[in-house]
Amino acid sequence: MYLRWCTDHDLEAMIATARTSTNPNDFALVAMLGLLGLRIFEATGASIGDRVAGPMLCNQVGGRMDRHAATRRLKHLAAAAGVRMSRMHSHMLRHTFVTTMLDTGVPLRDAQIAGRYADPRTTMRYDRARTNRDRHPHYIFAAFMASGT
Repeated sequence: MYLRWCTDHDLEAMIATARTSTNPNDFALVAMLGLLGLRIFEATGASIGDRVAGPMLCNQVGGRMDRHAATRRLKHLAAAAGVRMSRMHSHMLRHTFVTTMLDTGVPLRDAQIAGRYADPRTTMRYDRARTNRDRHPHYIFAAFMASGT
């Protein structure tokens, strides 16, 4: 079965695979997209600023990796990690970053800030658990009132 997004388990598999990859860019790429939630242009545009200068993600000839090369690396890592995706692309890891935060209870506003979204409605699109009764404002209020405080 092919999914349109990564699960947190897929992200974990890709991190483990990238960590043991012979390509030193793989772990940095997965970490920047999946653990920091960077957009692809932010990751590929990042430069090293401390002691050494140059791009953080490099292509095979030592130049700056572009988004196309990054996507090819992600597809390779996903296949190596056993992550079955119909069409792997960089935004899937960013989506996983935001969705996992919301699923684990990070407040929407904090997820919005971490994802650097200007509009909270953009972040709300990632909230798969928004129908969870435990998180519904009425249930939270009722639980507070029932606690006697």
